[in-house]
Amino acid sequence: MLFVDAAHFVYGTYLCCLWSVLRVFVRAASGRQRFNVLGAWDAVTRRLLSVTNTTVVNTDTMCQLLRAIAAEGWVGPVTVVLDNARYQRNKVVQGLAAELSIRLLFLPSYSPNLNLIERLWGFAKRRSVYGKYHPDFASFRAAIEDTLAGIPSTHAEALESLMTLEFQTFEDVSLLAA
Repeated sequence: MLFVDAAHFVYGTYLCCLWSVLRVFVRAASGRQRFNVLGAWDAVTRRLLSVTNTTVVNTDTMCQLLRAIAAEGWVGPVTVVLDNARYQRNKVVQGLAAELSIRLLFLPSYSPNLNLIERLWGFAKRRSVYGKYHPDFASFRAAIEDTLAGIPSTHAEALESLMTLEFQTFEDVSLLAA
């Protein structure tokens, strides 16, 4: 089972916290460039497959990721859990998924907590861009790529408790509907 979603890292300043008696000037980037990562997180092997670009995530990018998933050669049915983004829920993507024997499982609307990869994107943003200044887009992109490349080794221990398959369940659903 793979959890798929895109992260759009905008080249800018991400302040995590700041307090000062004196006036502090913080260097800032333009915020006009984006580094897009369309990723598939394998919750069992704890591996990330990704497709990156600096333009836009669209149907072609999604098809590229599906081909990368199929190239892994997993035995048995492959299920991909994803949200209802327009580029994921169209005939081209669904046709390619059927051709590659990949089952697409769409999450209900407004349920990002059910997609495990959302936790990974938050972790990547905290590790690579929060509270850090990158003088140019190349160093910004390199910081994100280094964080993602370090997932199986450098960040494995930090992700141990974050990337679990434990989801909160509710026993008395009638209380939630009220």
